[in-house]
Amino acid sequence: MSQSRVLLLNGNTWEPLSIITVPRAINLLLAGKAVVVEQSGTFLKTVRDRYPIPSVIALRTYINVPRRRAHWSRKGVLIRDGYTCIYCGVQPGMAAHGKVLVKSDFTVDHILPRSRAGKDHWTNTACACYSCNHRKGNRLPHEAGMKLAWEPKTPRTSYLVIAVGTGPDAWRRYIELE
Repeated sequence: MSQSRVLLLNGNTWEPLSIITVPRAINLLLAGKAVVVEQSGTFLKTVRDRYPIPSVIALRTYINVPRRRAHWSRKGVLIRDGYTCIYCGVQPGMAAHGKVLVKSDFTVDHILPRSRAGKDHWTNTACACYSCNHRKGNRLPHEAGMKLAWEPKTPRTSYLVIAVGTGPDAWRRYIELE
């Protein structure tokens, strides 16, 4: 079965709650606790029938869930920024600095360098290509004559991995990264 996960949304708000298994999703649907929002295009086959497997489902009622903060991680920063250099705007697949860049050419830059007490926080870190990160070094961006293309922000949810490729495309419109 190629589709083994389903995005579960909260009732009324359609805020992402979690990623659940197909059997759990089907149980919620059969119990009348959820509705199908998006189909995956694949089917669960039994001896007698084929059942469409949902890609996204929503609870019929809203449940109050405390706001979750995304935990900082290097991979999360790269994904949040879409592997786009905060200084020069280069992305994987683009030619820059004498070669075509791939994801492994990108690093996490500390806006306020660690050597100056900069911490691993969402608002102090951003994706940078190796060349720009090396050029900036242990300086502040303005000291290196560089400008930030955007201000790094804390994402609203911890669904960063979903947003850029590990989940189906249908999930993207329900996941917000601010």
